[in-house]
Amino acid sequence: MLLLGIDLGTSSVKVSVVSAETQETIVSVSYPEQEADIISLQTGWAEQSPDVWWEHTVQAIQKAHSARKYNPQDIKAIGISYQMHGLVVADKDNNILRNAIIWCDSRAVEIGERALQEMGRDKILKSHLNSPGNFTAAKLAWIKINEPQLYQRIAKIMLPGDFLTMKLTGEINTTISALSEGIFWNFRENNISSIVLDYFGFDRNMIPEINPVFSNHGILTSEVADLLQLSRDTVVSYKAGDQPNNALSLNVLNPGEAAATAGTSGVIYGVSNQLVSDPNSRVNTFAHVNYLPEDVKTGILLCINGTGIQNSWIKKILGPNLSYDELNALGQQAPIGSKGLKILPFGNGAERMLNNRIVQSHIQYIDFNKHGRAEMIRACQEGIAFSFRYGFDILRENGINSSVIRAGYTNLFLSPLFCSSFVNTTSTPVELFESDGSKGAALGSGIGIHYYSSPKEAFSNINKIRTVEPVHKDLYEDLYEEWKTTLHNMIKQ
Repeated sequence: MLLLGIDLGTSSVKVSVVSAETQETIVSVSYPEQEADIISLQTGWAEQSPDVWWEHTVQAIQKAHSARKYNPQDIKAIGISYQMHGLVVADKDNNILRNAIIWCDSRAVEIGERALQEMGRDKILKSHLNSPGNFTAAKLAWIKINEPQLYQRIAKIMLPGDFLTMKLTGEINTTISALSEGIFWNFRENNISSIVLDYFGFDRNMIPEINPVFSNHGILTSEVADLLQLSRDTVVSYKAGDQPNNALSLNVLNPGEAAATAGTSGVIYGVSNQLVSDPNSRVNTFAHVNYLPEDVKTGILLCINGTGIQNSWIKKILGPNLSYDELNALGQQAPIGSKGLKILPFGNGAERMLNNRIVQSHIQYIDFNKHGRAEMIRACQEGIAFSFRYGFDILRENGINSSVIRAGYTNLFLSPLFCSSFVNTTSTPVELFESDGSKGAALGSGIGIHYYSSPKEAFSNINKIRTVEPVHKDLYEDLYEEWKTTLHNMIKQ
């Protein structure tokens, strides 16, 4: 039996076909080859077309089939991982009404901040564990205020993974985990938040039916099954946001465990058995994939918008003809500390850990006589690592004190330069695993159809590649303090 995993990312859609019996990946592909566009009509705005997401998903699945390494009819379950916090709106006939407002869009920050104060800061943080900020609920409020005629046509709202489920099965449903990331879930009442709905004036009927994360979210429609050459009894049996899914993929399920990713954005995600809320909403708490009201498992999430996107920008500017391996090797030619050059990697919207400020990216202390491409590349990856340390200290304030961090051997973690900077700056070893979001989603679907009795069984064969240990902690501590001073001086301006 085969399992199909779909990872709907910002840059591309990745698909993996996995053997349920061996947990081995048979095929893994992504589409498109070049990074997908983000539509930014104004500073701080970020949109993508759900129809393009679907087109890319179809192309990725067909690309996987074209390898001819398996029979598509043997795929029995589909799991979905998706970019978190996005807003997709549909009318009563399931037609999509506008582009999705995606995770890094900052247009609703002021709406969310005003809502937090008017609903009662302490009340909301204790019950919802987060400020509405620029999350899904506030984005919907923005549409209500600024696009009232369109708002009147909305029948259902969806997270990106709910949208893909609808396209595959014709069913619109969601999960507690998804609602919590949209700030629609009241953890104290264990229910959809009447406080948020009443404050914004949202119709409760806009919220889809709630299913468990691991469950039957729908069977493929006959049209989709035929289009994708899949069996008509294939079930969508798992869906989760990309960061809870990444944690699942790395067997990060228990209190004290933590996972990291460094793709377009950067994340450290730690698991807790407490309903934790950061008083300044610099990090956020959502229902983890194994959350139950009677058995609390929450994910405390640090998100940095500008990580991999900063690195890809440097590549476009300094080395468009270089591979990422070549870029990383060039950066390693510069000494630790990049000869004093510093980069603040915050050019991708409002940063939650910086109190929703739009700081932008900055390159500081350039000396034309001693700084070249190598120093720029190293300063970029060191700056990203320093931003992770800044956020990790906030996680520690909120009870996440992991002695080791697990990460998939992908994206920036493929760079020895970045890995060394990360572990030395955080003073925390990183265990690198042969894992990614699409494979995790595939195995998650196996849990959803009860092929596996537990997540532990589903990921029992996960391959650890190596552990990276810190060796220059004192040196990086001094460099980090210098970088932090630069950041704080920039914030004060």
